[in-house]
Amino acid sequence: MKESDLFEPVKKYLEAGGYKVRAEVKNCDITATKDDELIIIELKLSANLQLFIQATDRQRITDSVYVAIPKPSIRSKKHWKGIQHILRRLELGLIFVDVDNPVNPVKIVFHPIEFQRKKISKRRKAILKEVENRSQNFNLGGSNKTKIVTAYRENAIQIAVYLKEIGATTPKKLREYNSGKKTLSILYSNFYSWFQRVDHGIYDITAKGKSDLKKFPGLEKKYEKYLKKKSNHNL
Repeated sequence: MKESDLFEPVKKYLEAGGYKVRAEVKNCDITATKDDELIIIELKLSANLQLFIQATDRQRITDSVYVAIPKPSIRSKKHWKGIQHILRRLELGLIFVDVDNPVNPVKIVFHPIEFQRKKISKRRKAILKEVENRSQNFNLGGSNKTKIVTAYRENAIQIAVYLKEIGATTPKKLREYNSGKKTLSILYSNFYSWFQRVDHGIYDITAKGKSDLKKFPGLEKKYEKYLKKKSNHNL
């Protein structure tokens, strides 16, 4: 398929709406005019950075700018959800063209309208809470093949270190060393398979827990040091 294959269906659609359609006017793929109205449409085979650059440049000429691309497959629906969000933020209209549909080949997905940005307060609160609960930064920005140290994981590491050093004990005893309000929940859910209940209300670290702690040497040393300091203080 070529970009020019998209032209004829879009042209016919606009002409049916009473527009005068012209192609390649001052670097614009399609211009459509009716009275004083001017619409500019950029044709591309995919939504890429070049398309966004061209389309936003056309907004210097008119507010009514659309991008027209081939109708995406159902498999790319998740990917297109993000693309559509970007287009809405850029205040661009979106047109899908299905060249294999002889009856209705053109679909206006949405028109270019002013974008009203809404902040999701729940997500904001979640981020601020996560930041607050991480004692320091143990992650490398941009990494995607390493395990992220979340506040939950750090808390679990803290508890695992305490059990490794103290031995089997109760959640109450662990909380005396500031292991946090979620101590019992973390032990009970045992998300990483680091803990085991050895008696009623008594927990210990597993062999996997001891092994996995070696993956986080910085945190292991930090909580070993904290535990030693706390223990000496209690003497």
